[in-house]
Amino acid sequence: MSKRLPARFNLNRTTTLIALCLGLHCHAAMSQETNEQAEDELYEQILITASKRSTGLQETPIAVSVTSGEAIEQTQVLDIQDLQALVPTLRVNPLQRSANTNFSIRGFGNGANNTGIEPSVGVFIDGVYRSRAAAQIGDLPRVQQVEVLSGPQSTLFGKNASAGVISVRTQGPSFTEEGKLTLGVGNYDQRLLKGYYTNGITDEFAFSLSGGVNKRDGYTESVVDGVDTLNNRDRWNIRGQALYEPSTDVKFRFIADYSEIDERCCTVADVINGPTTAVVRALGGTVLDTDDPFAFKSALNFNPSNTVEDGGVSLQIDVDFDTFALTSITAYRNNKSDYFADVDYTSLDILSEEGHTEIDTFTQELRLTSLGENTLDWMFGMFYFSEEVDTGDTLFYGQNIRSYFDVLLNSGVEQALASLPTPLPFDAVFPDGFLGAFEPLYGQAPGTFFNENQFVNSEFLQKNDALSVFFNLDYHISDRLTTTVGVSYTEDEKDVSVEQNNNEVLSSIDIINDPTVFGVPLSTAVPALAGFIPTLQGVQFLPPQLVFPNTVEDGNTNDDKVTWSARIAYEINQNFNVFATAATGFKASSWNLSRDTRPFGSDQSALESVNLARVNQTYGTRYAGPEESTVYELGVKARFKRGAFNVTLFDQTIEGFQSSTFVGTGYVLANAGKQSTQGLEFDSTLDVTENLVFSFAGTILDPVYDSFVGANGVNGPIDLSGTQPAGIHERSFVAGLTYHLEFENGTTGFIRSDYLHESETQLVENVPPELTREVNMLNASAGLTFTNGISVQLWVRNLNNDEYYLSAFPPPIQAGSFNAYPSQPRTFGATVSYMFD
Repeated sequence: MSKRLPARFNLNRTTTLIALCLGLHCHAAMSQETNEQAEDELYEQILITASKRSTGLQETPIAVSVTSGEAIEQTQVLDIQDLQALVPTLRVNPLQRSANTNFSIRGFGNGANNTGIEPSVGVFIDGVYRSRAAAQIGDLPRVQQVEVLSGPQSTLFGKNASAGVISVRTQGPSFTEEGKLTLGVGNYDQRLLKGYYTNGITDEFAFSLSGGVNKRDGYTESVVDGVDTLNNRDRWNIRGQALYEPSTDVKFRFIADYSEIDERCCTVADVINGPTTAVVRALGGTVLDTDDPFAFKSALNFNPSNTVEDGGVSLQIDVDFDTFALTSITAYRNNKSDYFADVDYTSLDILSEEGHTEIDTFTQELRLTSLGENTLDWMFGMFYFSEEVDTGDTLFYGQNIRSYFDVLLNSGVEQALASLPTPLPFDAVFPDGFLGAFEPLYGQAPGTFFNENQFVNSEFLQKNDALSVFFNLDYHISDRLTTTVGVSYTEDEKDVSVEQNNNEVLSSIDIINDPTVFGVPLSTAVPALAGFIPTLQGVQFLPPQLVFPNTVEDGNTNDDKVTWSARIAYEINQNFNVFATAATGFKASSWNLSRDTRPFGSDQSALESVNLARVNQTYGTRYAGPEESTVYELGVKARFKRGAFNVTLFDQTIEGFQSSTFVGTGYVLANAGKQSTQGLEFDSTLDVTENLVFSFAGTILDPVYDSFVGANGVNGPIDLSGTQPAGIHERSFVAGLTYHLEFENGTTGFIRSDYLHESETQLVENVPPELTREVNMLNASAGLTFTNGISVQLWVRNLNNDEYYLSAFPPPIQAGSFNAYPSQPRTFGATVSYMFD
């Protein structure tokens, strides 16, 4: 694991970079003061809503990366997962299922597979908060632009923005007729169809309708007969909008959308095969070799399924009064997802898992914003959030689980008997096998332990209500100097209940002390078996869960916090701005909605005193407490005739970072004491010639766990204090070249390439350090648009077929083995579009 670099390393690099910026570009901008107003009108103005006002990108003192709709279309970005190829500060990881995606900004982020953990990166689409990843990955329709806001944004965005915000804005309806239809094909038999139509019905009312279908065969072949390929695409979406403008001061925008996903996800590669591999193969099962984890082969014994149904409605009302504007955004969303998966990742039928989630969310935002030119600009608002999460999963024991444990245990016990001073033959001591020897001692019929009729079903219900009120003041000290102060108060309450049905018999027996048969503990009645009790205890991996609420655990958290932001911005001239920021962020407690949720150790005495503790009771965490983040930034934004350059230095900290680690059978949830990073992020564009544009953006980080005692490591709890967090790249860069084509007959076109580099980092803390990730991926595209409205485009993603892992994990009940999610192979295709107006 990498050591923490000295703090000054960032400052030295940063000083050099800023000096280079000033020498090459910024001086050129500052030297234009004599005619700055005239030149300002020549520069492209990119409007953003990072401050919840429409302001120019270069004039807004916030660290924000903007991806235009044109760039998204040119690079064939079909959903939020693909955005990281254009935004180096953003990382997006799809994991076990189509519904699971983890977002991080500047290395901070969590969420993904554990439904109870809301992401630290807030995602908003047309101003509507999306609380879970399953509601965020629908194909993006008619995107206007995507803004990625770095650092805590809790003051204005109200809910779970302790690490940053992804804000997606789509095109609203037009009062003039316009439409577009796109057909696409690609390798793996991809078929793409999408389009939109918009028009005005009256001078006051307009509508739009958009939709799309995206289908593709899988690229991972099964080595088991009757099992289909994995990682296919099968999704569709539809979205309708209505725009009503009865006057120039009043606007109503209504949006309704629905999307479905039905796919076989996701490819898992065997990267380290432990000792249990021999047991699987001895039973005739297949475990793939680790010599080529990017062969895209699968040994699952049935087709996994992942379905997602996501839909919602929203209404935004904007009313301009004489001195202020009112904005109201009301939204309701419903998301349903189901999955069925082979979670032992072998061709044997050992373990399978089925799960479901339904999320109903209601949000209401109200804002009052000052209008006109004022010495003091203000904004007051509130955000209300109400959500119910109904989720659960069932772990099924397969028909091979008994034989798997028989071979595993019998082999180990046989070796132990053979190593005794006087070796004993296994068959003489355990004629019915190791498991079979213990069943009658506990009054169980032969074949009771680990049979295919057993399962562990866990059901969770979470109700969450949150309210934020905020204000933001911009005081213009002069025409060039502005100070900003924002304050937000958030209260967040969650009520959680857990039920479980566990009919797996062995894990519900206290092997050491259970006096069921003999009236005394087994070790006293049959001393010869005492030495083998720990071996049997080793396979009691899912003891019965203590459900709650109960008389000790009320299943409730109620958090509140005041967050604030302070900023000073100075406009040196029309084209050169500097700013400094200090801000805090907050995310409320997150509950562990997985079968590994366990009572806190601090409740042990109370639970035992009222006889609530279950057999083989273990202790851990029910929830992780709030995250509290702080950031200090110093930024420069400069533009000039042939481009722009923005750079931000930052020192960011999250105390109580909510860490969720998959340990094979569930998720361990804990608060890291403190995690921080110092670094810089920058983005730049340069018009090399009239037709050639070069873009370059990057993030340099120096992340560290300042304090994290009791983290999950490869071999159990460890102290990660002072080490670099896994999964965070110290360096991320995106470079792009776009050449614009113009022909005499009016035809236009482009040729574009984008390169993404992410430096090497360990994947996660609880896998061996040699399992790392480094990305060097090249994408390319080219297109022509003819005067008759027809466009053609060729594209390729991962042109160089870069191979890297998305993440890794230990598979269930296979100690010493580790699996990983390989990156997607090269994909390519062509599209034909027809646009009319």
